[in-house]
Amino acid sequence: MAEQQRELSNTQLEQLERYYQILVEWNEKMNLTGITERDAVYEKHFYDSISLSFYVDMDQATRLADIGSGAGFPSVPLKICYPHLHITIVDSLNKRIQFLTHLCEKLGLKNCQLVHGRAEDIARQAEHRDQYDLVTARAVARLNVLNEFCLPFARPRALFAAMKGSDPKDEVHEAGKSLKELGGKLENVHHFKLPNEESDRHIILIRKQGSTPKKYPRKAGTPLKQPIV
Repeated sequence: MAEQQRELSNTQLEQLERYYQILVEWNEKMNLTGITERDAVYEKHFYDSISLSFYVDMDQATRLADIGSGAGFPSVPLKICYPHLHITIVDSLNKRIQFLTHLCEKLGLKNCQLVHGRAEDIARQAEHRDQYDLVTARAVARLNVLNEFCLPFARPRALFAAMKGSDPKDEVHEAGKSLKELGGKLENVHHFKLPNEESDRHIILIRKQGSTPKKYPRKAGTPLKQPIV
């Protein structure tokens, strides 16, 4: 899919600027990001998050689940640019959920569900399992672990997008068995560079083939300790 040009309204631009201000303000009392310089936040967090829309038609997605989103990346910048999205963020740290609750409130974002818990536990709940049109994870873990964290949230035929920095070729190879076990199929690996800093970015797109097998995800902590290999 070719890169789409999208004009942001004044309201959307103001929301991104307010996001930046709140992020820096809260970052003084809790560790949300090591990047606080304005231009760097816009490029390495906001642009990087929105880059998913260059390769995935966001207008075709309604429900997005963001697993381990930290300070809200990529789901909150995507929500700002595509207000129709219903986003669910799952994070295991309650402090981050408190930050995201405050953020969504201050930015006036509707249809944002913020869930405190481990992905392995939340993915077993009927309201989240096999339910989402698009699932995202940005720099959370290696792909063979991410598949078990994220694919259970995706509905059959939906996409899981793993957003990475350096070339994930080895990770993709290593994740072959977990893809098979969890019913995912590698669709594409897109590569681009950030416009100013020119560091590498990769987006791995995985298509879910059917419902998640009953035994997955395994209990919290197991995927990280014993990845499917």
